[in-house]
Amino acid sequence: MRLKCGTCKHACPDERFGNFYHFLRAAALGLALFSAAAGSAADRYTDKQLDALEDRVGKMFWLNPAIEKMPSFLAEPTPNTATFRPPSKGSFEITELTGRAAKNPYYKVKFDSGKIGYIRPEAFLEEINSTILSVDPLAGEKKLAEEQSAEEKKRLDWINSQPWSAQVKQAAIKKQPTPGLNTGEVKRVMGAPRRVTKLRGTGKTSEEHWFYPDGLVLIFNNGLLSRTDKSQNN
Repeated sequence: MRLKCGTCKHACPDERFGNFYHFLRAAALGLALFSAAAGSAADRYTDKQLDALEDRVGKMFWLNPAIEKMPSFLAEPTPNTATFRPPSKGSFEITELTGRAAKNPYYKVKFDSGKIGYIRPEAFLEEINSTILSVDPLAGEKKLAEEQSAEEKKRLDWINSQPWSAQVKQAAIKKQPTPGLNTGEVKRVMGAPRRVTKLRGTGKTSEEHWFYPDGLVLIFNNGLLSRTDKSQNN
């Protein structure tokens, strides 16, 4: 005999199981709604939107080293696959927009380490200009390092081209100028000093003190290096 449920007044198999019966009905309804939502998610991208997403293919992006927690990437272009977080200070290239035919797109990316990952376009858009940047945040540092490396190569090439003994050249490479070098040679070996002090000597003698940031003081007499000193307050 079917009794009317005290919850909804509909006929339930047994009033004792009315709550459980409604739980099953609610679960079934939720599953149906989830399935409908999943189906609509696959169809939410228009061809024009997919074209816009595909414009990023072939472009480089950088991870923001100023943010500790990196975005999650997928191991495969499926929703229930394993995820991973790349190390900071890295970069990646978007190599492909997969799943376009099914209108279920994922960006396929290749990190500078060679590792392959995937990320949903909506997840990518949430992270852009935050954890993901379109401009290398370390570009300034890298450019400075490249310039310094080029200058150092020029310095070493110049030292090795001089008619000096091997001992003088080796000292110059270590930025330990040998007494007897003139001001022009010392500047090529050491770089420009932070400041210069000129002193008036007796007779025709002139003296210059060159101060460097590490505390080194080079003392010249009549344009030739005579000795080196160390200063704590220069």
